[in-house]
Amino acid sequence: MSLNVAFQMDPITEVDIAADSSFRLAEEAQARGHSLFVYGPADLTYDLGALKATGHSCRVQRVAGQPALLGARETVDLSTMDVVWLRQDPPFDMGYITTTHLLDMVGSQTLVVNDPFWVRNAPEKLLVLQFPDLTPPTMVARNLDDLKKFKAEFGDVILKPLYGNGGAGVFRLTPEDRNLNSLHELFSAINREPLIMQQFLPDVARGDKRIILVDGAPIGAINRVPAAGETRSNMHVGGRPEPVALTDRDREICDRIGPFLREKGQVFVGIDVIGPFLTEINVTSPTGLQELERFDGTNGAALIWDAIEARRAAA
Repeated sequence: MSLNVAFQMDPITEVDIAADSSFRLAEEAQARGHSLFVYGPADLTYDLGALKATGHSCRVQRVAGQPALLGARETVDLSTMDVVWLRQDPPFDMGYITTTHLLDMVGSQTLVVNDPFWVRNAPEKLLVLQFPDLTPPTMVARNLDDLKKFKAEFGDVILKPLYGNGGAGVFRLTPEDRNLNSLHELFSAINREPLIMQQFLPDVARGDKRIILVDGAPIGAINRVPAAGETRSNMHVGGRPEPVALTDRDREICDRIGPFLREKGQVFVGIDVIGPFLTEINVTSPTGLQELERFDGTNGAALIWDAIEARRAAA
């Protein structure tokens, strides 16, 4: 079954061929005989009832510095595509949200992955709030007094923007720290969004586990260990990936959230687990496929395409 596949993503010509999950998904699709088309979120247009994208046909290649060969720039009607991937990186701002509304209109014959309605309505740091017994103590608030009360109760906390990514803007505030007022002023000057505050989990020193789920089922995990002197474990800020096995607690968490993810069309999801706690459910543009494949040989991209092809066959 050959499929026409479009990727809505940041420039594919700039990806890291050894780490980028979108590249690996495109590579696997190409190996299966699917045709590729790439475009950026700014090149998405609703025009007189049709949803169009201007971009390039594409062939990917595992060549450093030249990961893709692009065809001539052209405009296509996305309803002619079998699959459209929503894969641009956050920030999860109104521009991002608008693309999810537009992709809702692409037509019933096109499968959008992950389902944009639920990407929009289940952002990673908010979706976990539906599972409070799985998460560390958490507050989402704009009001400074509320944040102060939470910090006074739990002492050692993490403060971060609600719609950030890659570890940007994440701060640890110890009981002795006096910077909450200043940080609140800083974030308030940037946007009008609430902040998220969570109890600090000392287990993060042993790693922040990224578990990859395909159609709601866990396929494996990588551990991300913070660099020396760093609280954040994100690989964007120097976190070191290493192999790790799933624990009984990890499987318990996946069993709880997996049926929801599958029902809502979230085919490729990466959850973050620190110790026994679920901290994020990443549905926008999760990563980790290439690290998982290197560590234990699990071809997550193939399993994802198996799930997509099964959905297409059942449509």
